[in-house]
Amino acid sequence: MGNGTSYRTQKEAGIEKADLLISVANQDEVNLLSCLIAKKAGNCQTIARVRNPEYYDEIGYIREELGLSMSINPEWEAANEMARLIQYPSALAVEKFRGGMTLLRVVIPEKSVLNGMSVAEFAVKISRQILVCIVKRGKEIRIPDGNFVLMAGDAISVSLPIREATPFFKKIGVPANPIKSVMVAGGGMISFYLAKILQDTGVEVKIIEENKKRCEELSEALPHAMIIQGEAIDKELLLEEEIRETDAFAAMTDIDEENIMLSLYAGRESKAKLITKVNRIAFENVIDSMNLGSVIYPKLITADLILQYVRAMQNSLGSNVETLYKIVANRAEALEFRVGNDAPMIGVPLEKLSLKKNLLVACINRNGRILTPRGKDTIEVGDTVIIVTTNTGLNDLKDILA
Repeated sequence: MGNGTSYRTQKEAGIEKADLLISVANQDEVNLLSCLIAKKAGNCQTIARVRNPEYYDEIGYIREELGLSMSINPEWEAANEMARLIQYPSALAVEKFRGGMTLLRVVIPEKSVLNGMSVAEFAVKISRQILVCIVKRGKEIRIPDGNFVLMAGDAISVSLPIREATPFFKKIGVPANPIKSVMVAGGGMISFYLAKILQDTGVEVKIIEENKKRCEELSEALPHAMIIQGEAIDKELLLEEEIRETDAFAAMTDIDEENIMLSLYAGRESKAKLITKVNRIAFENVIDSMNLGSVIYPKLITADLILQYVRAMQNSLGSNVETLYKIVANRAEALEFRVGNDAPMIGVPLEKLSLKKNLLVACINRNGRILTPRGKDTIEVGDTVIIVTTNTGLNDLKDILA
């Protein structure tokens, strides 16, 4: 226990032997000073959480001058994730990977052609450009093989070129109507960043915020958004502001219970796409069973970004994991590998490889060309390969073999 901005405290904690210091205190100034001291005292790599919009607008300069290895703004990252969900309203989650792959999660409707279709049939009847990577059925997470039969109610994650998203939704009977209006409950930083991202897209943003001073700040900073002063949990206010007509509803207050109740109410009163912010994650299984639409966990986003950076550090120490992504509420991983000369599976058709259970080769990036892997495809030197799995602890591409 001690003050992270104290040189003495850092020295007692062993900063001189540390490879990395992560500062995620509530104050940006504390994080930046802690990282500066660590850089000078231990010459280690540093990660700082920086939330203030004024600082974040200048983060390139700050990062260079203070020698930061990485800066994280959880609210900005959460807002970007929400913007992707608004761009693809039929998806529960949208993951964009550095290697070029996009992973969309969608629930199979009751009367969809996918109900009763095997994964092998999916490739023939739906698209060979799309791969079913993960199936969530109830509490169970599965990496399906060709014999796996899809059912209505399954939440499936598919990898696909993003241009295939709208035709895919149409084929499986999921409406893909564009979102033109968003109602946001709560005027915090995520709401601010979301409105800022959407202001040039033509999407109308309406923010309901209780605090008068915060409303004035938002009105000045967001001239294209409509700011309403009032309690977001006021049912009459929500009806008056046309919650039944909005295309998307985002529950972004500081209280998880309020967000959950607001999303449940919006789901009952409208056909809006629901986005729910949850800060505490102790009741994740309960939350997953509710009709809350897309659930955003800012703390998990922060942890995932740090984990990706740490994996990149390990890469320089011998691991060839380029990037690691936690997906499906942290219950599965997508790992990005660069294929070296010593990989034992080079040139061998995927159908002849003995892979570990609950593991799938989801994408092959070959000189910028994205391949949806099939049995006859091979992994070659220089490829970037994305592996989706429920296994943990993979550090090398050879670890995918049984």
